Amino acid sequence: MNYLLYFDAGLGAMIAQAAIAALAGFVLFYKTVIAVIKGWLGMRKEKKNGSFDSSYEKDPENN
Repeated sequence: MNYLLYFDAGLGAMIAQAAIAALAGFVLFYKTVIAVIKGWLGMRKEKKNGSFDSSYEKDPENN
């Protein structure tokens, strides 16, 4: 049997989009799971506060 497969541009774009979406979904799921596990184990790093709001809250002259 001789099968000829034809992929048009639309089908190729759809396959590429599905592959990219699957990869992005895996990355986001992986980051979330790792963050939850690190939270349970107490290995989470403290976030640096980079906003200016916290600077004004600590300054006694602005109260």
